[in-house]
Amino acid sequence: MSEEKRRSDRLMLTIPLTVEGTDARGNTFQDDARTLTLNRHGARIRTSRPLRVGQTLRLTNRLVRREAEFRVVGPLAPITERGGEWGIEYQNLEDDIWGIQFPPSTHGGAGSKALIECRQCHTVALMPLSLVEVEVLETTGIISKTCAQCEHETHWGYPEKQLAMGGTAREASMMKEAHATARGIEQRQHRRVSLQLPIRIRDFYGGSEVARTENVSKGGFCFVSEINYHIGGAILVICPYSPAGPSIEIRARIVRQREVEGTRRKVYGVRYEK
Repeated sequence: MSEEKRRSDRLMLTIPLTVEGTDARGNTFQDDARTLTLNRHGARIRTSRPLRVGQTLRLTNRLVRREAEFRVVGPLAPITERGGEWGIEYQNLEDDIWGIQFPPSTHGGAGSKALIECRQCHTVALMPLSLVEVEVLETTGIISKTCAQCEHETHWGYPEKQLAMGGTAREASMMKEAHATARGIEQRQHRRVSLQLPIRIRDFYGGSEVARTENVSKGGFCFVSEINYHIGGAILVICPYSPAGPSIEIRARIVRQREVEGTRRKVYGVRYEK
C-alpha cells in the first residue's frame, strides 16, 4: 500500500483513554493513555506502561464512554522513561469506540498484503496485514502472526534473502571475518576493517546492552551477542559509546545472523538505515 494511501486512512487525533489489562505476572492494571493517530482497524497510542505483543487490552474512550478490546500489535517507537508508543488493533472490527465514520475500504478486510517469513520455521507466505500491522512492520521490522507450520504465534519479518540482497559483497565478507574472530581465528586479509569499538544497542521493547564491534564499515558493523535479535529487527545504536559522552542514537537494522559453534553467542550484521 502506498504511503499516500496509508496517510489518508490515518487520522491524527488525541483522545484520552483508560487502558485495562493483565501484566506478565498475572496482575491486573488500569492506566491512562492517549491516542496519537486512528484508523478503521485500530490506533497508535502512548502509555507509560510497557506492553506485550499479542496482549489483549480493554480500552475506554473517556470522551464518549465507549469500550472495546484491542490486541497489541507491537511498538512504534523505542520505550523511554516516559513510556512508549504502541500499535493496537480491534479484536472485533465491528466495534467502534471512536465515534468516527471512516471512508469505505477499497482493500477488503485487511489493509494490504505482504510477503513475509516466519523467523522460527522460515516459511515464506503472502499474508494479509491490517494498517496497524503495516506500520509496525515498517517501523520495527517484526510483527507477530500465527504460523500454520509452527501451529502457534511466531515472529514474522521480510524474507531474510530479501534483506541480504540489499547489502554488498563487502557486507558478507565482514560477517565471515567477524565469525572467524569470534571463533578465535585471525583473518589477515580483512584486518583493514577490523575495529573493536564499544557500542550500545537498544531495541523497541525496552531491551539494551553494551557490546563491541568486531569490524565496521561506512554502512554498518558486526558484533557478537548472546541476546537473540531477529533478522529485520530495528535497533538504535550509539557507536562508539561512552557512558560519559554524548548519546547520539542512530537507527539501524539487523540484516544477517550466524551462530558461533559451541557457544550461545551469535554474530550479527547491522546495516545503518538511511
